[in-house]
Amino acid sequence: MEFLKNISRNIFKKRSIDDLIQTSKKSELKKTLNVFDLIVIGIGAVVGTGIFAIIGAAITGNAESAGAGHAIVISMILAAIACIVPALCYSEIASMIPVAGSAYTYTYATMGEFMAWMVGWILMLEYAIGNITVASAWSGYFMQFLKGFKHCLPDFILNIPIWLRYDYRAIYSMCDKYGWDIHDKIPFIFDKIPVAVNLPAVIIVLILTLLLIKGVKESTKVASIMVGVNMFMILSFIIFGAFYVKPENWTPFFPAIDPVGGVLMGTFTIFFAYIGFDAISTAAEETEKPQRDLPVAILGTLVICTILYVCVALVLTGIVPVDKIDTAAPLSHAINYLKVGRISDLFAGLISIGALCALTTVLLVYQLGTTRILYAISRDRFLPRSWRAIHKKFRTPYVMTWISGIVVIICGLFMDLRISADLCNYGTFTSFVIICVAVLILRKTNPDTHRPFKVPFAPLLPIIGILICLILIFFSLNTLKTSSNYFIIWLVVGFLIYALYGYHQKRLGDKKRG
Repeated sequence: MEFLKNISRNIFKKRSIDDLIQTSKKSELKKTLNVFDLIVIGIGAVVGTGIFAIIGAAITGNAESAGAGHAIVISMILAAIACIVPALCYSEIASMIPVAGSAYTYTYATMGEFMAWMVGWILMLEYAIGNITVASAWSGYFMQFLKGFKHCLPDFILNIPIWLRYDYRAIYSMCDKYGWDIHDKIPFIFDKIPVAVNLPAVIIVLILTLLLIKGVKESTKVASIMVGVNMFMILSFIIFGAFYVKPENWTPFFPAIDPVGGVLMGTFTIFFAYIGFDAISTAAEETEKPQRDLPVAILGTLVICTILYVCVALVLTGIVPVDKIDTAAPLSHAINYLKVGRISDLFAGLISIGALCALTTVLLVYQLGTTRILYAISRDRFLPRSWRAIHKKFRTPYVMTWISGIVVIICGLFMDLRISADLCNYGTFTSFVIICVAVLILRKTNPDTHRPFKVPFAPLLPIIGILICLILIFFSLNTLKTSSNYFIIWLVVGFLIYALYGYHQKRLGDKKRG
């Protein structure tokens, strides 16, 4: 009985806000980021994914769910509304607890050790697994970009074998669709083990891993350049495309089959693109003035990106009929669809450059978020101490950065990309629910703690945020059967890691510290 009491006491043990802040003050991470850097991180993570990797699928749907059609604009607004309350909650807690770890750290301060671990495990789903989808999209745009240099580059680069451009599952789907023999498309070891590696995705993940090891400030400088190119291309598409919009393309506005389901699934799909603002809070310990800059960056990112999303969606669906929208490269395809001579070819090529910049920034930010969350978990002694080693020259968690990069590469070899995006959404919605709950708890347990930013109309708004996220979670659980099963398996695996390793590792760490 005493043993069970000790376990119960430990798993609900919280860390005080003062203790967390004191720990962050002793952090070995270098404080170099300002509010502009944080907004670059947020926009870089949010805009690229939604416009270049997700919007086409959200409009057209897939085998398991309907698409939103022209009503994708409604889906985007609903996704923004679903985000605004969690964003306000993130802003309040980030200004109170400017510590690395995002929702993991905030949960530790409000719900205890076990829930903190599970939230950290869910955040790994959100960032590391979500990065697989983005890396694959980057690879597709990169190969399309290379084709523009067919007169300069050798044929073996332009037409690298299919097993060096896609993962095994993607190749298997293509063979099934076109009636190909899979043994003609990819090599097999001992005639049983397929060999398929998305080589461009592997290379870009390795390059960005090395960049993040060099330093977060250097990384944000590169990101700011790419975000600038990306924004220029998106604004150019909006302005140029607006002259070719045909209002009749917007009718019927709602999908004829299952309009409510289509809009809700469009909301669920496009939500994957909004999670980037969460990455801002993961860099709290590397921010010069976190209590002031974090709320401004989080809310600013959400407002800017929502406006861009809606404008792009209106122009895209106004140019191209829904049934002809390309899911892989919707903006480039839309410009080519206009058939305005060489201008289309030139503009489509420029959009491919913008897409590469945008998706590179997303990969960079997701890798940053993954490593900083793992760093916080390791610092709390749930993971091996050696994982949080800091590079002597660059002052970055280089071991953790390598681990996160390798995880993305390995998982990308065998994970279904659509399922990866769905799993990322489950992780995001769950973490958003936790954040809204955390605000309510802190309002009760720490009412007098200074809050540089406060969620208005509390507790009403946090409760609304919880309900919206739960509705979308349960609706998608009933629709996306495969992804929902994988999500449950992921939670079970996280529980087992904590029960068989993390709990005991934490107790050993507490004894050494005591």
